[in-house]
Amino acid sequence: MEHPIVIIGSGMAGLACARQLAAAGPRPLVLDKGRGVGGRMATRRVEIAGHACGFDHGAQYFTIRDPEFRAALSPVADAIAPWDEGGSEPRFVGRPGMSGLQKAMAEGIDLRQGIEVLALGREGSAWRLETGGGPILARHLVMTMPAPQAARLLGRDHPLTARLDSVRIAPCLALMAAFPAEAPRPFPHRSSETEPLSWIAQDSSKPGRHAGLTCWVAQAGPDWSAANLEESPDSLARLMLPLLAKAIGADPERALHASAHRWRYARVTAPLGEPYLGDDDSTLWLGGDWCLGARVEAAWQSGTALAQALMRHLHAG
Repeated sequence: MEHPIVIIGSGMAGLACARQLAAAGPRPLVLDKGRGVGGRMATRRVEIAGHACGFDHGAQYFTIRDPEFRAALSPVADAIAPWDEGGSEPRFVGRPGMSGLQKAMAEGIDLRQGIEVLALGREGSAWRLETGGGPILARHLVMTMPAPQAARLLGRDHPLTARLDSVRIAPCLALMAAFPAEAPRPFPHRSSETEPLSWIAQDSSKPGRHAGLTCWVAQAGPDWSAANLEESPDSLARLMLPLLAKAIGADPERALHASAHRWRYARVTAPLGEPYLGDDDSTLWLGGDWCLGARVEAAWQSGTALAQALMRHLHAG
């Protein structure tokens, strides 16, 4: 069976594209290799000392500057809450966790999770996607994974791969830690350009979060993350917990939970500068936050632009 449109990736760009297409008529198939929807708008659920805790270990919040982005979020407003904690502009989070927004956006979308695309090729006029569950054929293919992953699937010989070479994405290592409810809570969040932990957020301070424990997410800066990128998650947790404890004035021995996650492609440091890429025959399209910048809204803008370009092509044909 050949699918008219297949989208790889269920992050903000992929879901924005899928929703735009579905609203206009074509119902795309969305594939994601992860178990959960949302990409880096992720929430890790953990049972700790009888408490169901969630950690937003990827994107911490998002802003809304584009009126069209605000309008697009209106149908899923129940999955959004303001987190106004001293920022220069209003900040928002998903509810009950960051992934709550993506789950709401995925409703009604033909989404298949746990499917990793291992290789790409052409079969006649279609794209052939090799997966662990067998091949999938697509007349039009949209790729919204990080640029380096897209480049590996396309191969060095594909014309679009050279366009991706200018994109730079830095890694980020994240610590998820929980302390007793009475542990210190000196701030809702803190950022630093000089400390190993460039961002520390008290997830417990976000609206709709479980308040039974004091839960923190700490993200290391680009240099520290790059230097420790290949450490195991257990080793990273041991390295990062004392840094967090020192920053918040807590005893690391009192931590009830500490785990780490490696985001190999996290922060876009040099974006493409265009909302998307397309090949000459308009059957292959690439997009994501790496096109316009390291913001949730930039990912939505890229995904929306992808859908609009694809619809123009379909209508013209």
